[in-house]
Amino acid sequence: MATYKPVVVQAVPKLGEKITQDTLYWRGYKTPVQIKEFGAVNKIDFSPVSPYNYAVTASSRIHIYGRYSQEPIKTFSRFKDAAYCATYRDDGNLLVAGSEEGSIRLFDLSGRAPLRQFDGPSKAVHVVGFLSDKYRIFSGGDDYSSNLWDIPSGTEIISYSEHTDYVRCGCASKVNADVFITGSYDHTVKLFDARTKSSVMTIEHGQPVESVLLFPSGGLLVSAGGRYVKVWDVLKGGQLLVSLKNHHKTVTCLCLNSSGQRLLSGSLDRHVKIYSTTSYKVVHSFSYATSILSLALSPEDETLVVGMTNGVLNIKHRKPEERKEDSQKKRQPTYRTHVKGRTYMPRQEDFCVSKPVKRVLRKYDKLLKSFQSSKALDAVLEPPIRLYTPEVTVAVMQELHRRGTLRSALAGRDEKQINLLLTFVARRVIEPRFTPVLVTVADIITDIYQPVVGQSAIVDRQFLRLQEAIGKEIDYQEELLEVLGMMDTLFATFTKKRDTHLGENKSNGLAETIETNMGN
Repeated sequence: MATYKPVVVQAVPKLGEKITQDTLYWRGYKTPVQIKEFGAVNKIDFSPVSPYNYAVTASSRIHIYGRYSQEPIKTFSRFKDAAYCATYRDDGNLLVAGSEEGSIRLFDLSGRAPLRQFDGPSKAVHVVGFLSDKYRIFSGGDDYSSNLWDIPSGTEIISYSEHTDYVRCGCASKVNADVFITGSYDHTVKLFDARTKSSVMTIEHGQPVESVLLFPSGGLLVSAGGRYVKVWDVLKGGQLLVSLKNHHKTVTCLCLNSSGQRLLSGSLDRHVKIYSTTSYKVVHSFSYATSILSLALSPEDETLVVGMTNGVLNIKHRKPEERKEDSQKKRQPTYRTHVKGRTYMPRQEDFCVSKPVKRVLRKYDKLLKSFQSSKALDAVLEPPIRLYTPEVTVAVMQELHRRGTLRSALAGRDEKQINLLLTFVARRVIEPRFTPVLVTVADIITDIYQPVVGQSAIVDRQFLRLQEAIGKEIDYQEELLEVLGMMDTLFATFTKKRDTHLGENKSNGLAETIETNMGN
């Protein structure tokens, strides 16, 4: 009796992910640590000085976390309502935050009570920050105004009322101590100079602006709103350089890495996209559980913190770099032992003893070997095989069809099994590598179970899905044939024109030759 040959599963090449230096770098973060806050995290800001603690603004509290701490090392909770946009000063000693009640509070990190309180805005203040001179604060809020405050005197310096909708984001220039920028839901980004009484530049973003970011050089501005991230050249009067549309929902936050070579954007579509600031192409992306409201990267790029709408804080730390010398020393003995004797070639006088290799058969092969066709089909319809390796399921169906036992394996099934079969066929029949086999399977199932159509609503629904899937595929094929016909016509026209052009050139050359000979 001949030995049993296992089912041959058709191997299909897979398109592997392109591994780049960016992929390796951004994958170098550990499994994230998650911390639950009291409400949606609307702002995360890292201290510019070591040890790089970060402030998290959520609900009516501001929590200060250490780099590796999972509990807040300090809390500011002197807010009657929601707090917004807690931001560090460049020296890391002061923290400023807006609030729903319309006041701006300035905190000293060594104390708990506010050092200063600025009152004036009539509605919620959503954006606050320090100018680079460290002695002035800018703010923007729901009263459509952008204000400038003096820290030593605690008074308002100037107020701008140029926006026509809520002001929800802003940033200050690190190059010029008098320049700050605000973004509003009126679709505009305005650049203000504290020495003037009105804005010096207005940029039309085209969508409600959720976040703005100024490059450290002060020459490039990034705005985010809607699904768009746009880069503007400030030195050229606000000229648009590039418009990026890589998110599926509203982009809510922006961030730069320490070198300024990578731009990060977070969105309500649960993704963080990382762009190269030279080509502005996506070089990597992270996926999260829920919509993202805020993100921040530590000054040394060692920690990535993301805040989400459900109040979860997601913290990723970079893995420490392993020493290459130690890893090589560990691998060398194992490698030598593994390859020992592999290159030995037997001589003529050697007597070779061959050890029979025991072949381990899979479950469906064992059932096919014992001619249990129906059970073999059941084995490959299990979820792990059916969902992740459908080529195995189709290979067994093809083997049963070759043996002539496919019809008997498909017959005699109950409502649940028929539903499972039809679901698999309707889902996979449109894939070209499975179509020839599954069309035959669908034909046999229809022939066997046609008499029971109308007795089960579940089975009837699956038959309709199968019909719809095959109908759509036929429509696609017809459209493709039409396109191929158009392309053939175009190619034929080009070929004729080229042949005609060559013929004219040849005839012109022949006429010139005859004229030359006659002249001679």
